[in-house]
Amino acid sequence: MVKITKVYTRTGDSGQTGLVGGKRLPKDHPRIEAYGSVDELNSNIGIVLSFLLQKKKSKRRDKLELILEAIQQKLFDMGSELATLPGDEYEGQLTLQAEDAEWLEEIIDAMNEELQPLKSFILPGGTPLNAFLHLARTVCRRAERDILKLKQLDLVSPEIIKYINRLSDFLFVAGRWVTETLGEKETLWQPGKSKPDWNWNN
Repeated sequence: MVKITKVYTRTGDSGQTGLVGGKRLPKDHPRIEAYGSVDELNSNIGIVLSFLLQKKKSKRRDKLELILEAIQQKLFDMGSELATLPGDEYEGQLTLQAEDAEWLEEIIDAMNEELQPLKSFILPGGTPLNAFLHLARTVCRRAERDILKLKQLDLVSPEIIKYINRLSDFLFVAGRWVTETLGEKETLWQPGKSKPDWNWNN
């Protein structure tokens, strides 16, 4: 169990931070960038949750809330794994498993069954809930890129890469799903759409 008794330690004032196991790395090291982006993604999902909870209570809303909270928990597990150097693993180490990505795939497939085929790309926006789901999706894609940069330097579990990739798919489908089931608005890209008349006097 993690026990935090003090927020600041001054040990990071030199531009380095500690990893699980005690070793230290510069704060701009690809490993720190990777789990920092995962942390940022988790915060974005927290914003999604805050807007979701403003929707009228329903079985589907409550199910999505539980799914998002489970994802947040899994992202903390991922951060812990990324913050552990190869060789510094410990007994009880949190690691992602193949079943974690498979769980996301099951949810994606179930959501997709309720959606019409997509006829164009979707413009992020519409309502705060939909917009922040798309923001979380793009942050997830960046986290994936940061993890892949780390993979070029060091070992990264393939289950982490698979999960973060599948998570961005989930966030995209979830954005469409809330539009369909919770009454959100979705705007499609119209290639080559003409510019609107912006003259305020017209």
